[in-house]
Amino acid sequence: MTAFNVAQKILLANAAGGLKQLPEPGQPLEIQFTHTLYQDATGTAAALAFEKMGVDRVKTTSVIVVDHKTLQVGYIDGDDHRYLETFSKKYGCWFSRGGLGICHSVFLEDFAAPGKSVIGSDSHTTNAGGMGMLALGAGGTDVSFAMAGTSYKISMPNVVQVNLTGALHPGVLAKDVILNVLKVIGIKGNKDICLEYTGPGLKSLNVTDRATICNMGTEAGVAFSIFPSDDITKAYLEGRKRAGDFKPLAADAGASYSRTVEINLSDLQPTIALYPRLKGMEPVSKHAGMPIDAVFIGSCTNSNYENLARVGELLRGKKVKVDTAIAPGSQAIARQLAAAGYLEIFYAAGVRVMENACSACIGQGFSPPSNGVMLSTANRNFEGRSGTETAAVHLVSPVTAAASAVTGVLTDPRDLLADNPDLVIKLVPPVVDMDAYVKPLPPAEAAKVVMRYGPDIAPLPTLDPLPAKLAGEVMLKLGNEITTDHIQPAGKYLSLRSNADEYAKQATFVQVDKTFSARAAAVRDAGGHGFIVAGDGYGMGSSREHAGLCPRILGIRAIIAKGFERIHLANLANFGILGLTFENPADLERIQQGAKVSLDTSGLESGQLKLVVEGVGDMPLKLAQGKEDIPMIRAGGALSLFASQMKAA
Repeated sequence: MTAFNVAQKILLANAAGGLKQLPEPGQPLEIQFTHTLYQDATGTAAALAFEKMGVDRVKTTSVIVVDHKTLQVGYIDGDDHRYLETFSKKYGCWFSRGGLGICHSVFLEDFAAPGKSVIGSDSHTTNAGGMGMLALGAGGTDVSFAMAGTSYKISMPNVVQVNLTGALHPGVLAKDVILNVLKVIGIKGNKDICLEYTGPGLKSLNVTDRATICNMGTEAGVAFSIFPSDDITKAYLEGRKRAGDFKPLAADAGASYSRTVEINLSDLQPTIALYPRLKGMEPVSKHAGMPIDAVFIGSCTNSNYENLARVGELLRGKKVKVDTAIAPGSQAIARQLAAAGYLEIFYAAGVRVMENACSACIGQGFSPPSNGVMLSTANRNFEGRSGTETAAVHLVSPVTAAASAVTGVLTDPRDLLADNPDLVIKLVPPVVDMDAYVKPLPPAEAAKVVMRYGPDIAPLPTLDPLPAKLAGEVMLKLGNEITTDHIQPAGKYLSLRSNADEYAKQATFVQVDKTFSARAAAVRDAGGHGFIVAGDGYGMGSSREHAGLCPRILGIRAIIAKGFERIHLANLANFGILGLTFENPADLERIQQGAKVSLDTSGLESGQLKLVVEGVGDMPLKLAQGKEDIPMIRAGGALSLFASQMKAA
């Protein structure tokens, strides 16, 4: 009998069509998801896509959370939230209003279940892997199709074992664990890999610790990460009054892995990920004394009760010396902190307690000053993500952030633990309040709901089919590791996401080349097609599908790169953009921005493609997307193909 690891067990359990045997790594696998998750920044466009499908009710346990666009300066965000609430009522979703918490926090608390599966329109949906759940991020369109009952295609991953031994010392947290894992495996080159955590060190990590580690696995580019479901999982669910959701999940004796990474928790130190883009994970002690201007403690990665209670213990009786903000991950966590007296400690220390939302992680408030240095417990530190293009943001654990806030310089938290050397926290019962959600309506009531659309909520554009020949111009030549924040920044531009045309016009590549949108639109309006060429790691970062949709609106029909990230490549296909790679990577150096180029698309199925570059010659290309994506790309995108199929039926 075959011995399965946890990842293989959960993939088989959630495979579409009652699959009895898993394919070999790299081969396609269809997943039938039990749960889906939207957040408000990606959710409006995704919900509009769902409405286009003509499905009368969701087929999954679907949760929609307001957590990104909570500043609500002006009417646009409020209109989007009202739209999403009426959508939830009409189509049978759970709805979490602004202030109730970050989508990954509330999902872990009240909906995640071992052995089940979730696909969410946010790349950090992987957070739920800490519950022993198959959890993937994807573009909103793919999530909408899953909500409608359609299976989702992945490549069967290679499962990498991360074997944990030893135990964490006081002052060393789960954030330090994942930063050290990233240091070992790197932040790229991990496509179609699952990280499975095993070993005796598991017993020192609670469910929220495990979620932190799975959350940031996304920064390595892995498909998902997963922990077993054990007595620690059971205790967490019992505390949340969900004992019935518990299901044990463990690897069989003799289960095999493609590779094993050894991490001794006892050897770990407080760690810092230096700006930008997690380029260097080094001991905090190596950079101790670095002046700082601001400290942010929050995000879906590090805003759980246990982390923030430790911050409270470290801040007890002290005052912060720099601008410091804390954002609890959910209202339930904030209420638990209040019951334990930690909110009072925060206020007494001079900390700004912010809304239970994403906030500073995505540049939605609390941006650092010009040329400032911020310590953040968030999961990403891309250029400009904080809302201040000239600021440097370094990533650390909550207790490192708190210790540094007290001293005004980067500080190893272990230097401040004299009053509470073991960082023992006050334990109070979790807060469970399912009545805080807007619950799914029965079908008869849902049918009576009238949808509410604000004036800035624009229908998704109808995208035309792929021409037999693309002819136009290279609009941008880019280097390696172009992130979705480079392509379609968030921060002050978030409110535009319900109007894709305006978002495309104002924000696309604005941090790279402020002339891009106007130049691309001019080529499009003259009947030409836009191309982008880039290095490796194109599309790193979030799942935001606007990073595919908005360039498509501006006439981009092909992106040629040395390599793509998984979610973004799928988003390009969903909007009819060709994702191509150079057969000879050195050809990137032979092509320049502004070059006149053409591409015969008739060879997609055969794989015989060549880019004709005026004055340079031909360059052979390969399709980075799967052959099964070709009909969708030819049709102009996923919704265009769906519409044509419905019409034919």
